[in-house]
Amino acid sequence: MVENPFDVEIRVGEVLDAESFPEANKPKMTKLRIDLGDEHGEIQSAAQLDHHYEPDDLEGRQVLCATNLGSVRIAGFKSEALTVGVPDEEEFPVLVEPDEDVPLGGLLF
Repeated sequence: MVENPFDVEIRVGEVLDAESFPEANKPKMTKLRIDLGDEHGEIQSAAQLDHHYEPDDLEGRQVLCATNLGSVRIAGFKSEALTVGVPDEEEFPVLVEPDEDVPLGGLLF
C-alpha cells in the first residue's frame, strides 16, 4: 500500500479484454484485463466505464493504471489496479490515455 501520493506508480497498459460487470454494487462497471508489457505482465481492473464506453470498444486501447495501490475484491473479482480517469459533468469517469501509442509498462513522470 502506498503511504505518500507521490509514490504511486502509474503505468501504461493495453486493454486485452473487457466485459460489463453487472454483479458489482456500483452501476455501469466494467471488468478489464490489461497488459502492462513483458516486465510487468497482465493485471485485472474493475472500473466504472460503461457510462461512456462499450466493452468491445475498450479492447486494444492504451490506458493509464495506478499499479501499486494494492488489490481489492469487487463482487468476487480481484481488481489489481486503478484505471485512471477524470469525471465528466455528471461525475462519470472518462479515461486518461496517451494520445499516441507508447511502450507498455511505461511509467508516468
